[in-house]
Amino acid sequence: MIDGAHIVLFAPDAAAVRVFLRDVLELPCVDAGGEWLIFGLPAAEVAAHPTAGPAAHELYLTCDDLEATLADLHAKGVEPVEGPSERDWGVVVRLEVPGGGTIGLYEPRHPRPARGPDEPRHPRPAGPAARA
Repeated sequence: MIDGAHIVLFAPDAAAVRVFLRDVLELPCVDAGGEWLIFGLPAAEVAAHPTAGPAAHELYLTCDDLEATLADLHAKGVEPVEGPSERDWGVVVRLEVPGGGTIGLYEPRHPRPARGPDEPRHPRPAGPAARA
């Protein structure tokens, strides 16, 4: 059975990305050897969206309070490069990852799956965008 996901961020400056993940986002990490850091993430979810273009994959981090999260990031010198934008499915911004492009950060407005067996999620009101 699937018990997790491993996400890889390919970046021209992987060291700068690792510093951002460790020091700015404060993700827990372990050294897998030779300073090859593997970062822990909070519970994850995956969705499949239709596209008229080529297949693609994108990373979005989620938070329960975008305004508070952006205030924390601002204190660390991080500002959104796009947004915030209100969407049917939540409020979203894009963040520049030094040396690694951009990632999305959003406060979901859609129902969310349980975070784990000990922490059930209470679904949020579902709109039309909640149907994947």
